[in-house]
Amino acid sequence: MVKAFIQAVDYHLPAGSLSNEDLNAQFPEWSVDKIAAKTGIENRRIAAEDELSSDLAAAAIQNVLARTSTARDSIDFLIVCTQSPDRQAAGTAAAVQAKAGLPLGIGALEFNLGCSGYVYALGLAKAFIESGMASSIIVATVDTYSKYLNPSDKSVRTIFGDGAAATIVSSTSAESEERIYGLVYGTDGTGAPSLIVPNGGLGDGTLVSPQSAPEVRGLVSNGSDLYMDGPAIFNFTLDVVPTTVERVLHDSDLQMEEIDLFVFHQANRFMLEHLRKRLRIDPDRFWVSMSDTGNTVSSTIPIALREAEKAGVLRPGMKVMLVGFGVGLSWGGLVTQW
Repeated sequence: MVKAFIQAVDYHLPAGSLSNEDLNAQFPEWSVDKIAAKTGIENRRIAAEDELSSDLAAAAIQNVLARTSTARDSIDFLIVCTQSPDRQAAGTAAAVQAKAGLPLGIGALEFNLGCSGYVYALGLAKAFIESGMASSIIVATVDTYSKYLNPSDKSVRTIFGDGAAATIVSSTSAESEERIYGLVYGTDGTGAPSLIVPNGGLGDGTLVSPQSAPEVRGLVSNGSDLYMDGPAIFNFTLDVVPTTVERVLHDSDLQMEEIDLFVFHQANRFMLEHLRKRLRIDPDRFWVSMSDTGNTVSSTIPIALREAEKAGVLRPGMKVMLVGFGVGLSWGGLVTQW
């Protein structure tokens, strides 16, 4: 049986930005230093009003194809992960296929998942390749959460940024060792009220999450009004991430010391540092990269991987553990050999 592996990763960020200085000008009670210390973020990239998720995803795909000199007609499947689709219909995956100039004969699907989405997408790509349904897949993750944020809600505007990443997942010979393995997943839909966009969908999200109603939060609605219960999400993360790491190690038959690099969802620096210490991971084996991007939801892990690669921290042959966690509530983890 053929094996799937990550051939290359690249990303694209919109030109717009929101710096800590910009936020401090709007919210003087939050100093530049306080924002940086709490989040580990200096700047967030923000999509233009007319810039859609498909635009960012197509640009990320162009980047990875150009950098690797990969022919478009070698791609036979496209998987798009996004929680900010261009519209309810037609699908964003079809728009990405067209804008990226990918072949007409490919399959293209999208799924709605956030912070754990990259792990799930790699699992899907692995399943397609190792079942023989595809041989070269592009995984595109993209979110434009800034369009969901209420401009008066500093609690989320300090965290989230927009961006897209593209990963080429290819096949190797049957004799090759596993390169994407130890996959574990988890879901707790009862936690959905902790991180939700209450408005703009077909259902009234405030019935699911009454505390997310804009008037309860003292906000004038912008039509979306993303809500996050920070303490609830923090506690959820402390519950699921350590056990996920244990499950991935067990299912991949590895020990902690055999993992060369840990790359978690880049939620915020405070949370990541807390997890690192709790798991007793040395700082030089734990990669954090969000200062100039913010939390880009489904794209934080692939963006971090590319940045680690450019910095020379991530090198061929290394075993890397990826763990995503967040909105849903949803989580997942795996090991990949780079």
